[in-house]
Amino acid sequence: MRQTSSFSRRDFLRLSGLGLGAFALPQSLTSGIWRPFENEFPSAARLGRAVEDFGRPVNVRAAPNSDAALVGEITGDDIVEWLREVVGYTPYRNQRWVETPQGYIWSPLLQPVRNLPNTPLSSLSVGDSPGLWMEVTVPYVNAQLINSPPRGFRVSFLVENRLPVRFYYGQVLWVDDIRTNDDGVVEYRVGELHGHRGDVFWAAAEAFKPIYPEDVTPISPNAENKRIDINLARQTLSCFEDEREVFFCRVSTGDYGEGRATPVGEYLQVFMKYLSTHMEGGSTGAGYDLGGIGWATFIATGGIAIHSTYWHNNFGERTSAGCVNVTQEDAKHIYRWTSPEVPYYPGKTELAGTRVRVIEG
Repeated sequence: MRQTSSFSRRDFLRLSGLGLGAFALPQSLTSGIWRPFENEFPSAARLGRAVEDFGRPVNVRAAPNSDAALVGEITGDDIVEWLREVVGYTPYRNQRWVETPQGYIWSPLLQPVRNLPNTPLSSLSVGDSPGLWMEVTVPYVNAQLINSPPRGFRVSFLVENRLPVRFYYGQVLWVDDIRTNDDGVVEYRVGELHGHRGDVFWAAAEAFKPIYPEDVTPISPNAENKRIDINLARQTLSCFEDEREVFFCRVSTGDYGEGRATPVGEYLQVFMKYLSTHMEGGSTGAGYDLGGIGWATFIATGGIAIHSTYWHNNFGERTSAGCVNVTQEDAKHIYRWTSPEVPYYPGKTELAGTRVRVIEG
């Protein structure tokens, strides 16, 4: 899951999740005052977050066609209203575009998000668990690092360059304390339990929806002969019970880069599951450092897992560094459907379970 590697400053610019608006940050981000955030975002029910790397513009075109006139640009973490998804043209396999009030944006560059703030809790007690798992349900929320110095690669880069640290829609994180800051904002202490380097943050509680034990109960626990088929040619995943397909979704498997292929095998098996984990690795020019990855179902050695994805929307095309990327909703369903069952706390198991086949097509 974690690979030892050397990251240069250039590598940090390539880390997924570093998309930001500009070097000139608003006063609210540089003063250390973390204000309520819900009014920062458009009021539409469906939104899109630009996920392109820092400093690289996302083109907005007059029609859903990569040859259409350029009518504007947005940058990383900009939020736009998502009107509908349409089929258009690009020279790539993914032909989906998102219509926005500004024009059309190629779908892989927009994470579909919502702005669903929550009522902060007054306590975090759930049985014997010392905290709660929670999911981010707003486009993003700014976070204040508690420890000094920062420990993770990505967090270190952001802090050193006076860039905001953010949690994004769909991330699953561990919350173990509550406070009210000097501005009267209720905040949670947010961190990770697995695979991380120890960074801990305060962030506005309204951004986080609690995940309770009943939310992660197994799906069809008594079904026999469960199997997952992952088709690399079609970029699809199917769940079977006694040869009857009961679930289907698009995926993004490993791309064609060196050492980034998803391993093929007829007799793979779920051997480890994490409700949420941190993943980092790669080499010069292709590093990654990603936290709060929810619903990780590991199927092969080398850290190969089926897991949720918040840093791209390119499902149906090979994109990952070897893992099987799926949406947050699909990853949660697969996590709950596969065996073995995972205890709510600490949210991990290393037992063998459901059979998996990865086929070329």
